[in-house]
Amino acid sequence: MRTPLPKILITCAITGNLTRPDQTPHLPVTPEQIADSALGAAEAGAAAVHIHVRDPQTGRPSMELDLYRDVMERIRRSNPQLIINLTTGPGGRFVPSTDDPSIAGPGTTLMIPERRVEHIAALKPDICTLDLNTMNSGGQVVINTPANVRRMARVITDAGVKPEIELFDSGDIALLNDLLADGTLSGPVLTSFVMGVRYGFQPTPETVLYARNLLPQDAAFTAIGIGRAAFRSVALSYLAGGHVRVGLEDTVHLEQGVLATSNAVLVEKARRIAEDLGAQIANPTEARVLIGLPERPAGARQAA
Repeated sequence: MRTPLPKILITCAITGNLTRPDQTPHLPVTPEQIADSALGAAEAGAAAVHIHVRDPQTGRPSMELDLYRDVMERIRRSNPQLIINLTTGPGGRFVPSTDDPSIAGPGTTLMIPERRVEHIAALKPDICTLDLNTMNSGGQVVINTPANVRRMARVITDAGVKPEIELFDSGDIALLNDLLADGTLSGPVLTSFVMGVRYGFQPTPETVLYARNLLPQDAAFTAIGIGRAAFRSVALSYLAGGHVRVGLEDTVHLEQGVLATSNAVLVEKARRIAEDLGAQIANPTEARVLIGLPERPAGARQAA
């Protein structure tokens, strides 16, 4: 049995990969907008920010190293202690062509594992995600084979970056346990349950408790809800003994029919929910201790 943590960290997922600019006019797109939104989320109570980048001209997801560097440097100049978590999720999607499903069709992003983590090796953020899911995702397929996950994990480990293991279904936790057993990963691990993606974990109390109980006892977790499950999952995660996450990657709505005008307002609402349930919210320095990250030296402001 786990009880709520004495102190929790709030992560804000700033822009994501799948949220579209046509869904909300408030989605940050340029490096300046993404960094400013991350800093606003921090002022509202987020100790960590999860970062994707986008083509400033089109708003479409990007993996350009210079865009990641720009965002990191802008954040570090203003808030050196804020925990930066960069995605490695893009590059794993396969869309079969209509005529021959063995051939990649439009929308496929599948690439070699090392390409998906080259920005991690170059920039060395505090945290980066490591997805373990191979699954149907809507009408497409996401592919993260055990061999490719191990190749990505090697680059992450060599860079001295802490992976956040993203889990989309129970089989992903079985793979996590294998990666710990063979030394690919070392504990205590930082994990998240992504709930609400079609054909993956669904956002219910039963899901959170089931997934939590499959983890190693010393693993930290965050139960993340997508769409209308975002704020419900804040409560579920905290009460089950986890940390919490919100952000425009996960939901564009503050409440039903009301668009969130910023990431900061999403964090403010998540903080109210958690505090009303009895939570104490960690600042970035405290959060670093909670999840085993080194404190950044005073005055350290630039991305690596």
